[in-house]
Amino acid sequence: MHNQLQELKRTFIQGLSALKTRKDLELFYNEFLGRKGLIQQLMQDLKAVPDDQKPLLGKEINDLKSFAEKTFKEASDQIDVELQNKRLQTEKIDLTLPGRLPLIGGKHPVLAMLDKAVDILISMGFSVQLAPDVESDYHNFESLNYPPDHPARDMQDTFYITQDLLLRTHNTSIQMRMMEASQPPIRVICPGKCFRNEEINARSHVFFHQIDALYIDKDVSLKDLISTIEEFFKKLIGSDLSMRVRGSYFPFVEPGIEIDFSCLLCKGSGCSVCKQSGWLEVAGAGMVHPEVLKNGGLDCELYTGYAWGMGIERLAMLQYGINDIRLFTQNDLRFLRQFS
Repeated sequence: MHNQLQELKRTFIQGLSALKTRKDLELFYNEFLGRKGLIQQLMQDLKAVPDDQKPLLGKEINDLKSFAEKTFKEASDQIDVELQNKRLQTEKIDLTLPGRLPLIGGKHPVLAMLDKAVDILISMGFSVQLAPDVESDYHNFESLNYPPDHPARDMQDTFYITQDLLLRTHNTSIQMRMMEASQPPIRVICPGKCFRNEEINARSHVFFHQIDALYIDKDVSLKDLISTIEEFFKKLIGSDLSMRVRGSYFPFVEPGIEIDFSCLLCKGSGCSVCKQSGWLEVAGAGMVHPEVLKNGGLDCELYTGYAWGMGIERLAMLQYGINDIRLFTQNDLRFLRQFS
C-alpha cells in the first residue's frame, strides 16, 4: 500500500497541473477528495492491512489527504485569479457612464386605497380599532344575530380552524368587542383582511380587505348613515359617481341596505365585473339590530346606531379601472408598476 500511496500522490500532482476551468476543478475534487474518491477508498482498503501496519499506513493516508486538500486549495485560488484577470481583459467598462438609479417601489394599489379610506374616515371623526384575523364563532356570528342554521356558518362559506375558531368572514366582529369594552358614543372603523370560502373569479376572492364602520349613540338615524356614506365616497372617489341605495338583509342590522355605484369600468353599459347590470355593489349597511345592542349590554331603547362595511378591492377596481380582482394577488410586476 505504501507504493500505492506514492503513485496516487504523483498522479494527483500531475492531474492538478492540467486543470484550467472551474468545471475541471469540481470533477478533479470529486475524483480524489470526494466522499467516494480515491483517497477515501484508501481508508476503506486499510481494513484489510495487518494490524501492526495500520498505524503507519493510516498516518500516511492522513498526510496525503492533508497535502491534497492544501494543494488543491492553492491551485483553485490560482485558477480563480487567472479566470478573473482574463475576464477583466475581455470586458470593457466605461467609467464615464452615469450610474443606475435603484428601482423605487410603491404602495400596492389595495393598500393605497385602504390608507386613503382610513384617512378620510379619521377626518370625519372615526377612530381606528383592530380585531383579530382568527376570530371566535361568538364574535363573528352568534353575537351578531346569526341563527345556528345560517348559510354563512357552513364550512362551504367559512374557513374553520376549530369548532369555535375561524378566519373572520367580515370585520363586523369589531362591533361586539367595542360594545364589551366601552360605552357610547362609539364611533370606530376596523380595517383589515377577511376570508371567505368562495370561488375565485373576476369579482370575488377567498381573501380580501374590508373596512367596517360603527357609530352608536343616542338618536342615530338611517339618514345619518346615508349622508355619512355619501360624504365619504365623494371624498374617496369623486362626485361624478351615481349612487343608489336599495334594501337588503343582514342579520346584524335592521333595516339593512346595500350601496351601489354606477360601474366606471363599463360606464353603466354592463360588464363581467358588474354582472351586466351597470351597477357595482360597494357596501352593505344598516341600523344596528336591537338584539345586537342587547348582546353588547346596551339599552336598545336608549341607544341606536349604524354599521357599514365595504370591500377595498372593489373600490380600487372602480378607482383604477381594473376589471379583474385576481390581478391584485398575482404579483405581476407589469401590473404593479403602474402604481409605483
